[in-house]
Amino acid sequence: MTARAMKPLNAETGLASSFLAMLPAHVGKMSQAAEDVIKYQMIDLIAVSLAKTVQNGTPRISSARGLVLLKVRAAIETRLSDPALDGEAVAAAVGVSVRYANSVLAEEGTSICRYIQERRLARCRRALEDPQQAHRSLSEIAYGWGFSDMTHFGRSFRKAHGMLPSEYRKRTSQAESG
Repeated sequence: MTARAMKPLNAETGLASSFLAMLPAHVGKMSQAAEDVIKYQMIDLIAVSLAKTVQNGTPRISSARGLVLLKVRAAIETRLSDPALDGEAVAAAVGVSVRYANSVLAEEGTSICRYIQERRLARCRRALEDPQQAHRSLSEIAYGWGFSDMTHFGRSFRKAHGMLPSEYRKRTSQAESG
């Protein structure tokens, strides 16, 4: 996940900021129905503010789809090291169909399987760059982040980073020492 500062410099972010600031004073004082309505309004306000901050325009996806997108990403991140993680497991964790989850991710230019692989490769890359993990073997890192086949890991890593994991580790360790 990433973070983005949204300063209340324009109407959209100012409204979201003010709305968020006043919520703690009302926690526990509203009915469940009111809390549910306000929850979705807040998601919409954040989506509008983020869109204004990021692209100075309108949100690309609806708040409901945006919420599904966040849930899909969270479900993947929490089970990334599980080699059995697949589209069905992610969709089940989110409470949507695989087709719907993939259609939401398609708006971001990816799919469940591609996103899982991208995240695993990113975690492996960070582990290979980390001097504190230099004692771990390549297979230990790959298996630790959910890859179950070293050949597939090597090919995928090379396709994403232009070199084998062993070459990448060697280059990053040389760059740090030299």
